[in-house]
Formats: sequence, C-alpha cells, structure tokens
Amino acid sequence: MSITAPASEVQKNFGAYHDRALVEPVRVTRYGRETVYIISADAYRSLKQAQRQAIASADLSDDEVKLIEDAEIPAEHRYSLDDLAE
Repeated sequence: MSITAPASEVQKNFGAYHDRALVEPVRVTRYGRETVYIISADAYRSLKQAQRQAIASADLSDDEVKLIEDAEIPAEHRYSLDDLAE
C-alpha cells in the first residue's frame, strides 16, 4: 500500500514523509498528477536487484523449457513479416 501527498505538502513536511517512506511508498503528485514515489533505500535496492536478475537457459528445468516452448503469442500481439513492410 502507499499513501498519496501533493508535492507542496511533501515540501512543507519532508521529514514526516521521509519517515513514512521507510514503512511504505509515498506517492507524490503535482497538479493532481502522479510524478514520483519516495521509497526506502532497502525497497530501492530490492527493486534494482530484481531488475538485474537473469537466468541462464541452462539453469531452467525441463518443465520450464517446455512451458516456454508451448507458450503462444496472443493474437492481438502477433505480426507477420508482411506487417513490417507496411
């Protein structure tokens, strides 16, 4: 869960929102539009670590390889080489 606060309020009470961000993300809006989130350093590191994780194909189980082989592209996301010429 996250809380939402306008940027002007965050600017006035940064310390309080800083402390709140240690527990949960703070969604900051400007003119009613979401612009940034304030998150803890631990949450940021966790997100970056998850983004960096890669798995070698040799590390996949036979079941995982089979799932990938059997996967199909949804019709609305398919294209042919003819589509590229357009």
